[in-house]
Amino acid sequence: MILRKNIDPYCTYCVHAKPLDEEYVSCRRHGVVAVDYRCSKFKYDPLKRVPPKPQNLAENYADSDFYLE
Repeated sequence: MILRKNIDPYCTYCVHAKPLDEEYVSCRRHGVVAVDYRCSKFKYDPLKRVPPKPQNLAENYADSDFYLE
């Protein structure tokens, strides 16, 4: 859930960080750090959260799959 209270304080989701690539972010307070770096100045930004991709559903259904007895 994006707006849950117990967010892990990673720099990936912090207001003070900007992504450089998949492994590093640029923090205003600590410079270039890893995306899983943690510090005490963490402030959560919910817009930086990327939701998980939806699962693929099976496409091979028969009419009998939708029939109720």
